[in-house]
Amino acid sequence: MSDGNTAYIRFFIGVDESSVKALLVAADQELAAGAQRLVLMISSPGGNVYAGLSAYNYLRGLPIEVITHNFGSADSVSTILYCAGSRRLCVPHARFLLHGVMANFSQGAALEEKQLEERLKSLKIDTENIAGVIAANCGKSEEEVHQAMLERTVLNPEDAVEWGLVHEIREPLFPAGARVLNIQ
Repeated sequence: MSDGNTAYIRFFIGVDESSVKALLVAADQELAAGAQRLVLMISSPGGNVYAGLSAYNYLRGLPIEVITHNFGSADSVSTILYCAGSRRLCVPHARFLLHGVMANFSQGAALEEKQLEERLKSLKIDTENIAGVIAANCGKSEEEVHQAMLERTVLNPEDAVEWGLVHEIREPLFPAGARVLNIQ
């Protein structure tokens, strides 16, 4: 039977401004409806760092318990979204991908020296923020996380438990009869 105080949201999409906006609207609606706990089920290839960090900070600031559950892949910045959970679960057949941040340039882009410096500073800050979030949530140092990002580390659920990223490997995502909101 479903617990009426728990909201379930399935996030099966890349992380971008549009998907994060839909996620935050859904979270706000569930909070306004009286939810005391939010279970965010994630399977995502990652995406935009700005959107992912914004979602992480917003979810961490909610006045309710947030639980995250990886049901497939939490790759790249979606690992940051996953870290928003004070309790983090994972199905037995899933993965996490940690890698560095990149800058995209449009074809034929021409940048001045100061613009290149600005891009590099932004990349470094994004990398520091990502490493800081992961380190704060799994007990690793920022240097260890940064090195794992440089090495393009892939963690299976057991490795993620050893890392401190996952608290429990568990298959059931939600109870029978639960209402699940879908972000896709």
